[in-house]
Amino acid sequence: MEKALLITGASIFGFLGAIHLFYTFFTEKFSPRDPMAADAMKGTSPLLTRDTTVWKAWIGFNASHSLGAMLLAAIYIPLAHSHFSVVQNSLWLSLVPVLAAISYTLLAFRYWFKIPLIGSAAALTCFVLSAWPSLL
Repeated sequence: MEKALLITGASIFGFLGAIHLFYTFFTEKFSPRDPMAADAMKGTSPLLTRDTTVWKAWIGFNASHSLGAMLLAAIYIPLAHSHFSVVQNSLWLSLVPVLAAISYTLLAFRYWFKIPLIGSAAALTCFVLSAWPSLL
C-alpha cells in the first residue's frame, strides 16, 4: 500500500508538472489578461540584470517550476517501483517527497490557485501515508 501511495503522489506531481510545462510553452494560459501588462514585462528588465526581460524570466521560472515537479516524479516513480525497500529504509528518501509536497502546498495556498493546491495537498497526503511506517 505504501508503495502505491508513493507512486500515486509522485504521479500527481509529474502530471501537474507536465501540464504546467505544456501550458507554459504551447498556450497563453499564463499570459496576463491585460495585454499591456505583458508588453510591460517584455519591455523591462529586473533590477538584478539587464541580460533578460521580466517576460523571459517569467517563462523561465514557469518552465523550471514544471521541471522540478517532473523531476520529483521521474526519480520517485521508478525508485518506488523497483527499489521501494531503499526508500523505506532511508529516513531521508522517505522525507524528501513529504518536504517537497509541504513546500508546494504552502506555495499553492499562498500564491497560486485551487488546482495546484488540491493536487499538492493530495500528493502530500499520499507521501505522508507512504512514509508513516518508515518514520515509526
